[in-house]
Amino acid sequence: MSKNNRIHAINSIAERVPDAPSASLPADTSMATYGEDVFGEKEIRAFLPKATAAKLLATVNEGKPLDPSIADDVAHAMKDWALAKGATHFTHWFQPLTGGTAEKHDSFVEPRGTAQAVQAFSGKNLIGGEADASSFPSGGLRSTFEARGYTAWDPTSPAFIKRHANGATLCIPTAFCSYRGEALDSKTPLLRSVQALKKALRRLMAHFGQPDGRVSVTLGAEQEYFLIDRGFYMQRPDLLQTGRTVFGAAPAKHQQLEDHYYGAIRPRVLKFMTEVEDILWKLGIPAKTRHNEVAPAQFELAPVFEDLNLAVDHNMLIMEVLRQTAERHGFECLLHEKPFEGVNGSGKHCNWSIAYNGRNLLEPGSNPKENAIFLTVLSAIIRAIDKHADILRAMTAGAGNDHRLGANEAPPAIISVFLGDELNAVMKAIETGTSARAAGRTKLKVGVDTLPPLPRDTTDRNRTSPFAFTGNKFEFRAPGSSQNCAMNQMVLNTIVAESVDAISDKLDAMPGDFNANLQKLLQRLIRAHKRVLFSGDGYSVDWPKEAARRGLPNLPDTRSAIQPLRDPANQKVFAAYGVLTEGELASRYEIALEDYHRRIRIEGAVALDIARSMVRPVVADEFSKLATALSVAKKDGLKTGIAGLKALSVRLGAGLDDLHVKCERLDKALTKGKHEDQIDAMRDLRHTVDALEHLVDDARWPLPKYREMLFIY
Repeated sequence: MSKNNRIHAINSIAERVPDAPSASLPADTSMATYGEDVFGEKEIRAFLPKATAAKLLATVNEGKPLDPSIADDVAHAMKDWALAKGATHFTHWFQPLTGGTAEKHDSFVEPRGTAQAVQAFSGKNLIGGEADASSFPSGGLRSTFEARGYTAWDPTSPAFIKRHANGATLCIPTAFCSYRGEALDSKTPLLRSVQALKKALRRLMAHFGQPDGRVSVTLGAEQEYFLIDRGFYMQRPDLLQTGRTVFGAAPAKHQQLEDHYYGAIRPRVLKFMTEVEDILWKLGIPAKTRHNEVAPAQFELAPVFEDLNLAVDHNMLIMEVLRQTAERHGFECLLHEKPFEGVNGSGKHCNWSIAYNGRNLLEPGSNPKENAIFLTVLSAIIRAIDKHADILRAMTAGAGNDHRLGANEAPPAIISVFLGDELNAVMKAIETGTSARAAGRTKLKVGVDTLPPLPRDTTDRNRTSPFAFTGNKFEFRAPGSSQNCAMNQMVLNTIVAESVDAISDKLDAMPGDFNANLQKLLQRLIRAHKRVLFSGDGYSVDWPKEAARRGLPNLPDTRSAIQPLRDPANQKVFAAYGVLTEGELASRYEIALEDYHRRIRIEGAVALDIARSMVRPVVADEFSKLATALSVAKKDGLKTGIAGLKALSVRLGAGLDDLHVKCERLDKALTKGKHEDQIDAMRDLRHTVDALEHLVDDARWPLPKYREMLFIY
């Protein structure tokens, strides 16, 4: 790699001519094109017979079982719609346990005799497909020779069109399972967990005299990401292969001045964001918010709340659109949780809520019964987080997130719940049975007295809390930016369902006055599980000590965090609710562990290669030139400059020796060392390389620097 490549990339960016402002504002077409690439309700009614449309919409909107007899009609309608949109192929779009999505394209072409063909798509093609499962992670659920995997249509997530330069593809969201029916994806257990939570909530609502109704689980996933110029990206083998920089000295300025957050968006970035939104809106994805994030070159996109299953699918599409659109604009979109050392990393804040018959259950009501429901659901969630914090933490584990959790921008690895001052006071009042009112202390009776007025957002947000109540929802801040939120949402749904059922079990066994029984039950729940409530500074050095005193689990890294996946007690909970069998949950442990080890080994190998083949030759050459210059100066009898040349050559020589030692240590760790040895060796090697970055001639340093990648774009 030429020493001039870095400078060439900088000059190319500097010479780029900015787009001229539009002479006139274009007409707003966003509403006219919104959802045009989605086979949604409007298209279902337009392309299907009325009776068939009604059956399909009953499945989509009401969760009724799918009538298989309509498959051929639906397939024919989808094909006609997709062809009209320019599609030439179709694919079953699924989410294997790689953390991403997968697709295999088949054309609509069906041969009909010699040199003749028609375009066809049958109900069989729609409902199911076969994919080679042997190359996808299974965690021991199947052997390599057991290749069969099956995709199954998910009608609750609408089909959509993915466009590319030369055409388009009809994408059908599907589940993915093995020949024996084991879930090999993220969607299947997510759908199972939603079903379990809905069943549990309907049972609980019956205790409050509520009619059988529709339960909805919603999610709003805030997506953070970095953008850097692609010219820099292509010169960083570490970014290319691992998504993060294994070397890089901190620049003099990064985020200390706090001037990037919510700052004016640069025109080039805004142009990229505008195209992203245009694509997302056509896909029916309600991208609502865009802004600069805290770190330089970091940004965020946030959609409006949607049905949980659809929101998960949409988040996977958002990440794909961000990456592909960035490339067209000469950017690289980095979704790694910590691509740059020393500045904020990126998360995916999952805003989760539940509703019954259209009423948000996480919003205080206007009468005693609604407030009693709110408090009961809230208590169930607190119980769920306290009892199962370990398994929830497991679903945020990963090599990338290890660099982020507990840092300045992310919550700690200790899972706790933040309610805010007013709601904490209410829970305390229920626990003690008294309520402070303006007229003095009075008895508080759940379901009889109304709560003190509690409008939305009455408390400040606690950004150090991993699970914070924010008015009418819970914000789970621990998931990493690259992770599929289906996994943590699946766990959240399941553990809340278990807690809701535990409350219903207690209520079933308590004869007599319902409100009095409910109050006693809530009092016991709060006393038993209040240890998980924490409103303080999660970054404080005292919090881990306090958490340990309370008995809260502290699982600081991936290897410790995924151990709960092997816990028989956790496996029984998920098996009991039909979300994951014991084998399926255990397989997630094997997959997570293997993925972690592979990523760390790749990072180590990349670091060693860069240090040996890119950094060491430059340092050695610079040292050699200095030594030659020093020798010539001494030979010529020069009196000035000798001390400076000598000091610099000594530092470079010592750095070169240190670089050799650190490379050998990392090589040994990669070959036959323990996992901890490799991480320590990588860390030590980084210290050496980053120090050398400050010593070597800037024009000769082979890697784009932080000051360039974070600020020149």
